[in-house]
Amino acid sequence: MTARALAVLGTGSDVGKSLVTAGLCRLLHRTGVRVAPFKAQNMSLNSFVTPDGLEIGRAQALQAEACGLSPHVDMNPILLKPESDRCSQVVVLGKALAKQEASAYYDERPRLWSVVTDSYARLSRQYDVMVIEGAGSAAEVNLRKMDLVNWPVVEFADAQVLLVADIDRGGVFAQVVGTLDLLEPAERARVCGIIINKFRGDATLFADGVDFLESRTGIPVLGVVPFLRDLMLDQEDSLDLVRHQQTSFASDRINIAVILLPHISNFTDFNALAAEKDVALKYVSTPSALVDADSVIIPGSKNTLADLSYLRERGFAALLDNHLQGRRELIGICGGYQMLGRRITDPDCVEEGGTGCGLGYLNTETELTKKKYTAQVEAYPTDFFPTGQGLVRGYQIHMGVTRRVNERPCFRLRRHSVLSEDGPQSFAAHTEEVDGAIRHDGLVWGTYIHGVFDEPGFRRAWLNRARERKGLLLLDSHTSKSVTARLQGEIDRWADHLSRNVDLSCLLQ
Repeated sequence: MTARALAVLGTGSDVGKSLVTAGLCRLLHRTGVRVAPFKAQNMSLNSFVTPDGLEIGRAQALQAEACGLSPHVDMNPILLKPESDRCSQVVVLGKALAKQEASAYYDERPRLWSVVTDSYARLSRQYDVMVIEGAGSAAEVNLRKMDLVNWPVVEFADAQVLLVADIDRGGVFAQVVGTLDLLEPAERARVCGIIINKFRGDATLFADGVDFLESRTGIPVLGVVPFLRDLMLDQEDSLDLVRHQQTSFASDRINIAVILLPHISNFTDFNALAAEKDVALKYVSTPSALVDADSVIIPGSKNTLADLSYLRERGFAALLDNHLQGRRELIGICGGYQMLGRRITDPDCVEEGGTGCGLGYLNTETELTKKKYTAQVEAYPTDFFPTGQGLVRGYQIHMGVTRRVNERPCFRLRRHSVLSEDGPQSFAAHTEEVDGAIRHDGLVWGTYIHGVFDEPGFRRAWLNRARERKGLLLLDSHTSKSVTARLQGEIDRWADHLSRNVDLSCLLQ
């Protein structure tokens, strides 16, 4: 291994490790350094498909983009996708291997550790610097023997450590001091700096706090990073959804309600929609919140049958009938698409086994299968959508086959990378040349394509169709193109913000 290594560890979950890692990657990339991200083990329902059809955490895809690289499975060799409080799907080197409880997973540590070290070694031979992201807290003392992602990786890579704390949640002094006091002496010696993240207000008022932390710990505070409002970068977990639950619907906007399922996955599908100036997008957890929605979206789910039962138990299903009677739209993405059909069968107990009646809005049937399908895709909308909307680009991650009985497809696939039994095949042909299903009136449709709204042409054409139904003037396509351009520049805005507020000279040295 030749690469120098910096590890970004945290005092807890959601302190900002992923974004700090992405920002550092971008700043190093700007200086001409060949840099790559690495997170040995990620637990998230937000995932991404690499160009060769393998699955990794969405955060590592963002970090790869920050480095000017295509996402690669070695950047996140192990991905855990929770299916319940006790059980997760285990994805190793981009392929789903098993569904395991924590105790069984920890028994696999020796084998998994070799996967981690092999992936890191392959990357470190290709780059000058590796920026490693940790998981959870740097001081998970009860998990130290089973750890695959924090200190064993730091020691293997001989990395220096940057400790990130979140002042927004309170208790930052206890976070930092308590974390450092729980570290072994050799671990603490690797900590070269502290970042206080998500500060609101006048940072000069925290000068005494900086002095206290530095005198108490003997470690420099490299920066106090102000909370950056309206940052539209993909987040790793659903804690970021809280701010979208407070959105208010308005008569001059397209009001979109995304149902907050218990096992929601890939909620980044809707970031581009939320950024549009004529959209009010809200994640809803009660049926009454659907009343004023122009469009309702049932998102992806890691447990389709359980979330389908949740919709009925909470009363969402009855409200959806009223929603459609008002000539408003209903959309399903991936697991949500499966729920829109008439029946879902699970003969191999991929989830909970048995058969579930779908919502019945599409004449489709889905059979859940053990084989997981992952692919990047490009597709053209069918004639049921407005003309001139252009190409759709995204990715598919699903376990199950959906059969259209007499519904038309939504999209015609142009090309895609697909993971076959023999390994990745770049832009291989697939037996299914189309995707999704759309009802005869166009008001109910579903697709397996994650990121279906990311391309500005289709997004604006779809929004204009909703504006026309609502009696609003149509907006020019440049409106959405400017949104996409702004989203593409967010990583640089974040990197600039980090550079202004953190003394990076010692890290670069």
